[in-house]
Amino acid sequence: MNTPPPPEASRRTVRGTSVAVVAAVCLLLAGCSGEAGGSGKDGAGRPGGARMKVALVTHGAPGDAYWDLVQKGAQVAAAKDGIELTYANDADPAGQAALVRDAIRDKADGIAVTLAKPEAMKGPIAEARAAGIPVVGLNSGIDAWQPEGVLGYFGQDDSLAGRAVGEKLNGLKAKHTLCVIHERGNVGLEARCAGLKKTFDGRTQMLYADGTDMNAVTASVSASLRRDPSIDEVVTLGAQYALAAVKSVKETRSKVHVATFDLNKDLVAAVRKGDVQFAVDQQPYLQGYLAVDALWLYRTNGNVSGGGVAPVLTGPAFVTRKNVATVAKYAADGTR
Repeated sequence: MNTPPPPEASRRTVRGTSVAVVAAVCLLLAGCSGEAGGSGKDGAGRPGGARMKVALVTHGAPGDAYWDLVQKGAQVAAAKDGIELTYANDADPAGQAALVRDAIRDKADGIAVTLAKPEAMKGPIAEARAAGIPVVGLNSGIDAWQPEGVLGYFGQDDSLAGRAVGEKLNGLKAKHTLCVIHERGNVGLEARCAGLKKTFDGRTQMLYADGTDMNAVTASVSASLRRDPSIDEVVTLGAQYALAAVKSVKETRSKVHVATFDLNKDLVAAVRKGDVQFAVDQQPYLQGYLAVDALWLYRTNGNVSGGGVAPVLTGPAFVTRKNVATVAKYAADGTR
């Protein structure tokens, strides 16, 4: 069983977006003018033109580069809209719930939150709504955002993405797939493997690995490949886990293929080399950007993305050796 690190070890909070960062990003954006942070309607949401405060709270584990992409998108939106952005994360659901409550006590004007463990978020989301604070969901929990009263959702339909991967593996003539789940109980990750199993014509086997320890992931995949030589495909649910699986394939000297969800610059290089067959891109930068911008639009103009009834999908899109060059530059810049 994957045991999350204690809240003290896993929690990481980055307070705000500094004036220097806001100013630097503003120079790159048309529509961002005047002093960093803005005033008046550009920084609407507080009396006297004070900057609107938004908290982005995720379940991201320490050291997971995926969340750097989410943060970058959120920071660019915050700079454009004159928002004071706070980022906080905790892989432990109770810890994440506590961070949402911290944002409520801090009188945030809006909260963006991931719903990987929806049950843990019910209470704090209800408390935010009671305090008059709008909440949007992103990245995970596409089946939970409406029941929990969240304004909108920005992310991938993980079940749909998993089914698309299953169909792609059918086209690649795979027969036996090992789907590696690096965080037990994460509804989005579980949905990816379940969707894959639903459409894949061959055999699908689940492997739960300790996603907080990359060496342990490599060892778990290697052990599975040695134990069952009929496995011809490993599907991971994050870029760094795909790279760990590539190590497993080399260690076991097997002819197993590796495919994955999510991208980073190292994964792009692996796709170019042929070490990874393909990646499913859910555009985390876009998720962070849209979530923060949606809260600004709601507070300043009453807009509700998706009308409050439909999610705003950011994926899936397949990145293969044939089209990887189109995203390589953005991955090198740290935005894909």
